[in-house]
Amino acid sequence: MNIWQELPKPFLILAPMEGVTDMAFRQVIAKAGRPDLFYTEFTNVSSFASEKGRHNALERLKVADTDAPIIAQIWGKNPDHFSELSSALESLGFSGVDLNFGCPDKHVNKAGGGAAMIKTPELAVECYRKVKAATNLPVSIKTRLGFTYLDEYKTWLPTLLNEHPAALTVHLRTRKEMSKVAAHYELIPEILKMRAEISPETKLIINGDIKDRAAALELHQKFPEVDGFMIGRGVFQNPYCFTDHIGTHDELMELLKLHLDYYEAMFSASDETHYPYEPLKHFYKIYINNFPGASDLRAKLMETHSIAEAREILKAQL
Repeated sequence: MNIWQELPKPFLILAPMEGVTDMAFRQVIAKAGRPDLFYTEFTNVSSFASEKGRHNALERLKVADTDAPIIAQIWGKNPDHFSELSSALESLGFSGVDLNFGCPDKHVNKAGGGAAMIKTPELAVECYRKVKAATNLPVSIKTRLGFTYLDEYKTWLPTLLNEHPAALTVHLRTRKEMSKVAAHYELIPEILKMRAEISPETKLIINGDIKDRAAALELHQKFPEVDGFMIGRGVFQNPYCFTDHIGTHDELMELLKLHLDYYEAMFSASDETHYPYEPLKHFYKIYINNFPGASDLRAKLMETHSIAEAREILKAQL
């Protein structure tokens, strides 16, 4: 089954975000109101290819029952390593594999991966073809308009479309622009034309400045040929962003408690005796805001050193 052929139009996706969309947070969003499709955080193909890094790579690729359907997103620059990891994904329960050719992180780019692939199109194509040959899963790509200059999309996107990926997600900014400028929605008609002329079977997904379901549907009214929309930072403003609901204070607090439970279980299921607690603190602002005493409560939670301490503080608020 090709998952991309089974989705409604328009479909909604939670954007893969490093340090955010791990298994625990995906379970939280599934509880609040799941998107049509989840992606994993991106996994380094070269880590999987090494004996030392394989365990960590597999940990990042663990999925929960509520994740399906889910796409594994991978990155790197070694075609053979792309092939090796891709061949293992079907047995891990994924519905597809996505190649990250758009991450703007400077460390990823320095290693030649993510958005740096825009500067090495021949290598990007080789990596894509290696993945296609290694798996029966549908292969998709996520990228940006360009690395430095906006008009790079005029050659870069056709290069990708000529490979006929199952889906192409375009973040409507360059790597240089990061998120400092508004997404270039004015280019959607031209990108749609490229898709129609080169690879009409490829599903086109738009990413950038889409905060919730309502915003996605509004864009779809303007550009009905777009197949799907990806929401990233909007989930920080409202974890119910894939629905028409805005969470109440009590509902958000319950989601926070669930997040603590899911995060703790994610590590206990891996037979880990210790878990990194600090990353959890980045999530507190999602649940604790816009109510009297929110800043004080966040400040207290930021001083904690364990989930147990956080639970005690939250319990005292009841």
